[in-house]
Amino acid sequence: MQRLMIADSSDIVRKVGKRILSELGFLVVEAEASQDALRNCQAELPNFLIVDAGLEGALDLIAGVRELPEGKNVRIFYCVIEADLKRMMAGKRAGADEFLLKPFDRKILTSVFGAHVAAA
Repeated sequence: MQRLMIADSSDIVRKVGKRILSELGFLVVEAEASQDALRNCQAELPNFLIVDAGLEGALDLIAGVRELPEGKNVRIFYCVIEADLKRMMAGKRAGADEFLLKPFDRKILTSVFGAHVAAA
């Protein structure tokens, strides 16, 4: 089973994301702060990481994961509210692989992550 972490300060976003992604077959871990997320990644790296752009320390979290042994293998999704080019480029420079627009729903998460579950 593939591990996925959602790093977002919103309880609702984490709970909804966890429910949908668990149903798709992921083992989902939640983190409400970037420090918690990095500690969890140091203990056990997820295959996928969703990082909310509004999370305090989000860019440091992405860069920190990339610095970990095997951190380059984590597929990181930087979650933004709108297509803000400046914010997206900052995420890309920190090491994000892809972007995810918020608010996300079942259709979006299934579209983005469904193929990853099938490939596992």
